[in-house]
Amino acid sequence: MRIAILSDTHDQVLNLRAAVTYCNAYGAHMLIHCGDLISPFMLPELAKFSGAIHFVYGNNVGDQHLISQQCGTKYPTITHHGTLGAVEAGGKKFAFTHYPEMARGIASQGFFDAVCCGHNHKYKVEKIGNTVLINPGHLLGKDSQPGFCILETSTMDVERVEVGEMFE
Repeated sequence: MRIAILSDTHDQVLNLRAAVTYCNAYGAHMLIHCGDLISPFMLPELAKFSGAIHFVYGNNVGDQHLISQQCGTKYPTITHHGTLGAVEAGGKKFAFTHYPEMARGIASQGFFDAVCCGHNHKYKVEKIGNTVLINPGHLLGKDSQPGFCILETSTMDVERVEVGEMFE
């Protein structure tokens, strides 16, 4: 099972649209967004993903009331988890939050197969015990190439996809 991991879109509609299009074409089954989606106008773009979507707030929360109100109702495939989420998929357990420090602490407990985070806009994958800690980087594209990750649950391999690569 392929899982897309995104973070820090910061209202960049075109980058989110490109990522969702790629994930649908690549056959990702689930999408995890690790925060800083920001505005409610991003939800229709996120909802174009063909599978289940799970996301958490970041430190740039935007209109929390409207976002939480529309998830599960206007956008039934989007599950809003507040500041910390956990799901099971492909026989694996996932936790996700916005903050790397919190994610590291959760990963060190060993309860999850993978823990995902964002916030610092830096792509990083590391192993903590038997848990894979994944920061997909950002989709903002301000100071470096925007991108995201695809995780294959059968192998726990993580692939980084840069938005620019999709248009070459």
